[in-house]
Amino acid sequence: MIFVEILRVAMDAIRANKLRSFLTMLGIVIGVGAVITMVALGEGAQRAVDEQISALGTNVLTVRPGQGMFRGVRGGSNARLTMEDFEAVKAGATTAIVQLSPEMQGQLQVQFGRSNASIRILGTTPNFADVNNYTVQMGRFFDESEVQGRRRVAVLGGAVPAVLGVEAGDVLGQMISIRNISFEVVGVLEEKGGQSWFNEDEQIFVPVETAQFRLLGTDRINSFKVVVESQSAMPVAMVQIEEILRREHRLSLTKESDFWISDNAMFLQTRQETTQTFTMLLAGIAAVSLLVGGIGIMNIMLVSVTERTKEIGVRKALGASRNAVLLQFLLEATTLCIAGGILGVAFAYGASRTLAQSAGWEMAIAPQTVGMAVVFAAVVGVFFGIWPARRAASLDPIVALRYE
Repeated sequence: MIFVEILRVAMDAIRANKLRSFLTMLGIVIGVGAVITMVALGEGAQRAVDEQISALGTNVLTVRPGQGMFRGVRGGSNARLTMEDFEAVKAGATTAIVQLSPEMQGQLQVQFGRSNASIRILGTTPNFADVNNYTVQMGRFFDESEVQGRRRVAVLGGAVPAVLGVEAGDVLGQMISIRNISFEVVGVLEEKGGQSWFNEDEQIFVPVETAQFRLLGTDRINSFKVVVESQSAMPVAMVQIEEILRREHRLSLTKESDFWISDNAMFLQTRQETTQTFTMLLAGIAAVSLLVGGIGIMNIMLVSVTERTKEIGVRKALGASRNAVLLQFLLEATTLCIAGGILGVAFAYGASRTLAQSAGWEMAIAPQTVGMAVVFAAVVGVFFGIWPARRAASLDPIVALRYE
């Protein structure tokens, strides 16, 4: 009953100065809201990275040409990969390697009706969609016979019809012109979303033999992807690919490889660590405002102790113990922080929704983040409320009653 009475007195004191109480809570509201919003931004970025890497596949290796290093000097400007390299890896693949898909790229002019656009053309094999987790929306993907026959068929990325100013159904089965060469559109892929510095849905896919001999006039490939049987087989597959390519490129033991192999799983781990560090940095910066809010509460509570000195003297003269006075002021500070924390949660949800709708950012507010923010706000209230509460509790009743 004594605790309930003390709590009631504390609430009455807060209600007696509504505007000052609200302004005091404002620092906590902003601090809690900022912390939750920043963590939500980091969590959203983390989920986006996870989805992107999952779409690429965590058991996929990507082989790209790269400049070799010799005695600390970067060289090898003629570093390249060719279809012969791809075929060598394909022929020497063991059971650990399930699928391979080359990528031969070029930016070419595409025409359809009155529309004209510069679009990325990618020559590849029929298993490209499986390797890269694409789904055919309409029509089909080209087959192996069309690759061997160097047929002029094309599959459009999900965003290409919009670039050409038409609906996907209107261009399916029609002829488009790529570098003034007619191609039949046999399929349209579903949109997958941009996963790098360019939009991967704004691509046109053609058979690799067609790209090599009819469009690009080169046997160089930009990269090829390798699907490995399992995550545990990745190191073995990487070693096998490296041995085959070094043999094909006739590299001695003293020379660095003029190609590089990237592992999507390693890329995922690196991105996760980077995102987590970024999230903690943002949350740390936002938490500073919580501390500032706590200092504000301590300042106001000290002012309140000074203003209510005579009241404290009366309460002590009527028998209020030191602990009762201390608890009253501590409850006032803690209540202000908890109320500010609850308002801060509402502010965070509103800010997150606004950012998601206006800026298109992915936001993810975890329940544990909300709970931790509110608990931290309560801890701030207790920490910064102790000094004013101790000061009020230590007042001498006779001195307090004489205070003017």
